[in-house]
Amino acid sequence: MKVYFIPGLGADKRVFRHICLPEGFDMIHLDWLRPEADEKLVHYAERLAGGIDMKEPWSVVGLSFGGMLAAEISRQFTPKQTILIASVPASEHLPRYFKFLAPLNLHKILPMKIFTNASLAKRLFTAETREDKMLLRRIIRETDHDFIRWALGAILGWKGGIGNKNDKPDFFHIHGTKDILLPARYVQPTHFIEGGGHLMIMNRAGEINTLLNQILTRQ
Repeated sequence: MKVYFIPGLGADKRVFRHICLPEGFDMIHLDWLRPEADEKLVHYAERLAGGIDMKEPWSVVGLSFGGMLAAEISRQFTPKQTILIASVPASEHLPRYFKFLAPLNLHKILPMKIFTNASLAKRLFTAETREDKMLLRRIIRETDHDFIRWALGAILGWKGGIGNKNDKPDFFHIHGTKDILLPARYVQPTHFIEGGGHLMIMNRAGEINTLLNQILTRQ
């Protein structure tokens, strides 16, 4: 079965370098599309889903911002499993400060270097190996600032998602207890990783691989 992966904001498929799926599952990466003018997150998710072969069973995994898109794809279509990592399943789970910032439209006027520099510091701190740190530096340097600006606006204007996890028995959410960007107190994940941060996909990949194996192979 094909499992489609969506990276986080400012990242690409390279952040999944430590992820290994069980035998019989193929990892397929969904590449970012160029956003349309004033495009909403819901519509972008619909377009991104155009890269999925829905003629056969499939699952979707989303990291951070990619998890929000995965939630919207799951709401609009019918994956076998929806798996979020360090993300939120619906706009109502975003931290309160996101709601306060939305009317200010700061993402339209602030230099994007503010976000990439803060991101760089956080990611370098959470990376486990020197090789991972170098990779994250390259990813951040190559980040499209226009895409970041659009995505921040899309997140702040997002109204949707898939709601409570009990509404979808094939929905799974893996979250770290030490996630600073999306604090654990705002979410109700199906699986917690004790001490995991927002980029635990890099330095806690072994535990995430174990959970992915359990989720994808369950009957």
